[in-house]
Amino acid sequence: MAAILLDGKALAATIRAELAAQVAARRASGLPLPGLATVLVGDNDASARYVAGKIRACEQVGIVSFHRHLPAATSQKELLDLIARLNSDPAIHGILVQLPLPPQIDENTVIRSVLSAKDVDGFHPENLGLLAAGHPRFVSCTPLGVQTLLRRNGIEISGKHAVVLGRSNIVGKPMAMMLLAKNATVTLCHSQTRDLGALTRQADVVVAAVGRRNILTADMVKPGAVIIDVGMNRREDGKLAGDVDFDGVREVAGWITPVPGGVGPMTRAMLLANTLEAAERAAK
Repeated sequence: MAAILLDGKALAATIRAELAAQVAARRASGLPLPGLATVLVGDNDASARYVAGKIRACEQVGIVSFHRHLPAATSQKELLDLIARLNSDPAIHGILVQLPLPPQIDENTVIRSVLSAKDVDGFHPENLGLLAAGHPRFVSCTPLGVQTLLRRNGIEISGKHAVVLGRSNIVGKPMAMMLLAKNATVTLCHSQTRDLGALTRQADVVVAAVGRRNILTADMVKPGAVIIDVGMNRREDGKLAGDVDFDGVREVAGWITPVPGGVGPMTRAMLLANTLEAAERAAK
């Protein structure tokens, strides 16, 4: 029997409707609308599409969008000066600097320059540290989307063995910490892990976030396992594919996310949720 699809697209639409109602309630009570500043440096087509999608999502729920598009030749100082102005603007509750940045700009310096209270991406070291300490404030949107997808589908994590493929600061590490906080036993795998299949075959939950097609195949999956595919790769025909061999794995797994339509829409929904949370924290 084929695995049950975890429909992130449908759930994200439900969450956007919930957020829109909360934003409308803020407006009715006289509170300022949440504001999200997006910053795009250069003319990367993929980045431009991502940012445009985030701006549209803001409009759908009533979040005010402040977009800044800078030329590719922008210096690091110019970008940092802009971020400083956004940090001090009370109308802006969240700041998103689209990655990657041009080579003359150090991404880590930029990430650290965003006020941690406006870091709705959850990338700032302070927010990562709060997550590690068990007191999360803003959590990276993709692992937060995965957690929400699991919770809203009634999938229990406590006591389960979860294997995370990938150790990035954006997905892998925060995902592992969030699963641990929900009382899962967590194994974090990476490029130097030996005999990956021996570990994934023990897993009740696998989160694949490596960026490599078909890194997880059917023979590497425990029957009935929950498979979350965070990967985003282009096939030879130009279509999107994840890190999981979807057609093979869905015949073994109990639950599985599709690509597209799984984690991606949830990531965008969590950015909106974090922005609203930032506005509520600012009001307090």
